[in-house]
Amino acid sequence: MCIGVPMQVVEPVGSFAWCEGEGERERLDMILIGQQAVGTWVLGFHGTARQVLSATEAAQARAGRLALAAVLAGDSCVDEYFADLVGREPRLPAHLRNGGLR
Repeated sequence: MCIGVPMQVVEPVGSFAWCEGEGERERLDMILIGQQAVGTWVLGFHGTARQVLSATEAAQARAGRLALAAVLAGDSCVDEYFADLVGREPRLPAHLRNGGLR
């Protein structure tokens, strides 16, 4: 299974940038998203920054990765990693509400 890693830009270098996340430092190719300022969160995957993330999205991605690690370690209760989802009613996307598209 391959999962992107939320990383923060620490040093732009040409079309690449040194990024840090989850205790790792990696040189990411920025060609897909363009050069980003120091402090910007990106989703790194196979040596390439695939998407710019907000701080909230980066935190949610990190929580999801921690939840996966917890499950793999045998923990069956991962609600604490999904505080933004627990206890709220899911909302359908607009195109599926009121009987869907017509």
